[in-house]
Amino acid sequence: MQPAAAAIVCFILYFVVYRFYARYLGARIFRLDPNASTPAHELNDGVDYVPCRKPILFGHHYASIAGLAPMLGPAIAVIWGWLPGMLWVVLGTLFIGAVHDFGALVVSMRNKGLSIGKVAENLIGRRAKGIFLLIILFLICLVMGVFVRTVAGLFTVEFYPESVFPTFFLMAVAIVIGWLAYKRGASIGPLTLVGFVLMIASIGVGLNIARPDLGAETWVLILLVYAFAASILPVWALLQPRDYLNSLLLYLGLGASYIGLFVLQPSFAAPAVDTQPAGAPPIFPFVFIVIACGAVSGFHGLVSSGTTSKQIDKETDAVPIGYGGMVGESMLGLLAVLACTAGFRSPETWAQHYAEWGSANGLSEKMRAFIDGTAVFINSMGIPLELAQAFIALVAVSFALTSLDSGTRLLRYNIEEIAGSIGVSALGRRYPASIVAVALIGFFAFYEIQGQPAGLALWSLFGSTNQVLGALTLLTITIYLRQRGRNYRYTFFPMAFMLVVTLIAMVINLDKYWRGGQLLLAFVAASIFLLSIWLVVEAVLRFRKDTADLQASAAGD
Repeated sequence: MQPAAAAIVCFILYFVVYRFYARYLGARIFRLDPNASTPAHELNDGVDYVPCRKPILFGHHYASIAGLAPMLGPAIAVIWGWLPGMLWVVLGTLFIGAVHDFGALVVSMRNKGLSIGKVAENLIGRRAKGIFLLIILFLICLVMGVFVRTVAGLFTVEFYPESVFPTFFLMAVAIVIGWLAYKRGASIGPLTLVGFVLMIASIGVGLNIARPDLGAETWVLILLVYAFAASILPVWALLQPRDYLNSLLLYLGLGASYIGLFVLQPSFAAPAVDTQPAGAPPIFPFVFIVIACGAVSGFHGLVSSGTTSKQIDKETDAVPIGYGGMVGESMLGLLAVLACTAGFRSPETWAQHYAEWGSANGLSEKMRAFIDGTAVFINSMGIPLELAQAFIALVAVSFALTSLDSGTRLLRYNIEEIAGSIGVSALGRRYPASIVAVALIGFFAFYEIQGQPAGLALWSLFGSTNQVLGALTLLTITIYLRQRGRNYRYTFFPMAFMLVVTLIAMVINLDKYWRGGQLLLAFVAASIFLLSIWLVVEAVLRFRKDTADLQASAAGD
């Protein structure tokens, strides 16, 4: 099969399943009510709880979940061939990932916009909240540390320094738009047009001005300072307007890339399947772990329940935002699979890049395969290759930083909740919690193994942590549905699959870390494994209690 034909089949699947399955879940399983009041209205505080129009909130949600992961994961996983990654990105999204995101958004929205950990406490028990909070702490620290280090590498002169100016210029434009829209009442239409034009023009400026020559470590520090500032600002000041503009950037990037694919009509340079590439871990279960956010991601549940549920205007908006947003991210993951397998000039070039698991070492180098491959598609429409590379680099970096915004804010919420649970009031405030959050992210951003950035080791640990959190979030949604007498099979079977696959991967990773003397990673992996088992036991106990209560109620009737 040719790449263009494969893409068309995937698009048809997206349309059909969203049209029928997603709407069925919303209407029949979760029973969304367009007239119900949402937390954004009930608890409006002008900072975190703010009603937001559907297109703008979709942009925020989409941009927050579509960070580096749906590009980076497939860029690594195509070492097993193009078919496994493509199947997981599409089918995993439609029947697991999108259901997870949508369900997390609904249960949070119906629990005053509380985090998924707090929702778990209400549904499963008090200990469940503490377990969730600890897993979330590990997850966000890991993924944001990886994002910071990868973006810092992309900003260096060896990669795409031309993306620095448009990236920071976009932040300034977003702040101005946020102020004009929320404080001056300016119309969003003209602001969108002007902001979008300025954003595109800044790419050309970035190509024609002096490019900064800073090392990766310096960029890490700059990005950590930025993360702190972004996490404490009101959502209207930077988060909403920048995410909205970033979503427009991604729409353009996706559209141009897929059009370029159909114009170029390339062939796959990679094999369909390679079950034993040199040095790689086994395809099962690791293809489901390496490709995390492009198919299913526990981090998305944090976004759904951490920021999006606090801004949603109507319950029925949850279908296009929660389920539809994940379909949009899957399209980005699909593009990454195509770019990293059909964007190479020849099978020989691809084989050299993916010669073995450790080749092209470093996650920034993995991102080069995505950026350059996608630029080849766009170049087929007559757009200069250098300009196409700068544009896609901006897309990748902007979405990584958007996730860094949301991730640091979510980590701050998490630390505040932990502080409240253990009675440390000093960390229950915005500024101290944000400082701790940034420090933890910085630890993993600078973490090295044998003098080199941890790279693939951290990514594998992030993937397993991310997927187990996704499984546990689905477990919480399953309990929610069962307690209300709804058909919970739509979340139970995806949860069971993800839990089994991820726990197998965690055992394999734990053995690898221990044998390799990577004691910190072994400790983190062991902690997450034991916490996951503990939460499953708590859920089973609650499940049995609910069953007994239902039987007693039936007997009483």
